Amino acid sequence: MAGSSAESLPRRTYEKELLRLQTELVKLQEWVRVTGARLVVVFEGRDAAGKGGTIKRVTEHLNPRVARIAALPKPTERERTQWYFQRYVEQLPAGGEIVLFDRSWYNRAGVERVMGFCTPEEHQRFLRQCPIFERMLVEDGILLRKYWFSVSDAVQQERFRRRLEDPVRRWKLSPMDLESLTRWEAYSRAKDEMLVHTDVSEAPWYVVESDDKRRARLNMIAHLLSTVPYQEVEPPVLELPRRPRSTGYERPPRDLQTYVPDHAASL
Repeated sequence: MAGSSAESLPRRTYEKELLRLQTELVKLQEWVRVTGARLVVVFEGRDAAGKGGTIKRVTEHLNPRVARIAALPKPTERERTQWYFQRYVEQLPAGGEIVLFDRSWYNRAGVERVMGFCTPEEHQRFLRQCPIFERMLVEDGILLRKYWFSVSDAVQQERFRRRLEDPVRRWKLSPMDLESLTRWEAYSRAKDEMLVHTDVSEAPWYVVESDDKRRARLNMIAHLLSTVPYQEVEPPVLELPRRPRSTGYERPPRDLQTYVPDHAASL
């Protein structure tokens, strides 16, 4: 997708198209469930690039039993001794499932590389093994899609500032996020090296321009839908049954139960 226009997408246009795309995502979900397909979507990119917001819109109307988010914390001491990809393999979908990775095994090519959380040897081993690992997934029939959310330094800094001032989004900002401001070029070099080694034909990277979050969400979802050969699954015919006649049931007195106070009445 080419770079986005500087003009912000009108909210009404955005919401109308988002609902249409979300309706298609439900169709995609049902196709995955019925056919037993396995879909993996990797969301990567700089901090504050809009990955979380896009994932939220993707999953908003989906069945959490079919589509789930994998957002792993930092590895435990035991996991540090495992093969690097091992804990991510455990998160892969079974038949009829969709897994969205909110960051993924590519942590090693990004934050671990820049912040020194892995050795140069571990980083080079990752770059060698990752294409092999992903080819194995694809060869086994997994539908693998990888998206890199690109954001400019000025927009990232502004988003950090807004998070810092917003009490309901303050938790999204960590000291590690702020560190990325001072290591912008180091992250850029790490990303460039990652793409050289892991942008392979079997599992290509797709870059999402995300200075405009609305455009980014629509562009990413539309692209995902265009790359999966799903078909609409005819839903079963359902009819509401007639409610049977009362057999004399009476509800117990309300004062025998504890009710949530009516906070809304005080507004």
